[in-house]
Amino acid sequence: MSRGPQPHITAMIPARLGSERLPKKNLALLHGEPLIGHAIKAAKRSAVFDRIVVNSESEIFARVARSYGVEFYHRPGHLAGSETRSDEVVYDFAQHHETDIVVWVNSIAPLQPPDEIREVVHHFVVSGLQSLITVRDEFAHFNFRGKPFNYSSDGKFARTQDLEPVQRFVYSLMMWRRRDFMKQYERDGYAVICERAGVYPVGKLSAMIVKTEEDLRLCEYILAGLNQPVKSRLSYYSE
Repeated sequence: MSRGPQPHITAMIPARLGSERLPKKNLALLHGEPLIGHAIKAAKRSAVFDRIVVNSESEIFARVARSYGVEFYHRPGHLAGSETRSDEVVYDFAQHHETDIVVWVNSIAPLQPPDEIREVVHHFVVSGLQSLITVRDEFAHFNFRGKPFNYSSDGKFARTQDLEPVQRFVYSLMMWRRRDFMKQYERDGYAVICERAGVYPVGKLSAMIVKTEEDLRLCEYILAGLNQPVKSRLSYYSE
């Protein structure tokens, strides 16, 4: 039975040179490589993309892209400011790159496992959704505007495993069907969350987003630990 034609899928890895909380964070070294390099390698190892393109206003990222064997798109300078919205960046990219699906691989999510990237993209391909954003299911008590959101303050304190999880957007991956995105953007002026939008829960590693120096240090510690051999079985304290 024929599976039909497979969509052309392009990974877009946006990277601004400027950053308010952690200057030049995409170039900050993490485990001996620039932060963005980890995202590029994960995208390549996922083996799910037809093209991988670093998207930046700065030519320094063209050198980074070449060093990792991927493409570079020189974004217009007016789309490089802190006030630029994701909708504008994606629309500009979609105008200049013929593809079926655009996947935003977050340059500041350096711990994403390649197999999880492949899993999320596959889900999107077969889902019929127009857009998708990764989330993290948080089983914790949340307040909103000072009031209980997913629990009741009347009665005994709920166990966390009994709570309805709150889905926190982590943005490690975002993706769109290019033509649907462009159609909605041209009609409404926005399209990151399209009409048929969905989410996909990811693990803790993908949810590690680097925005501060503290985040970068935590990722350094995690990577150091991941490179150490792990016991195959759990062990426990005993008298």
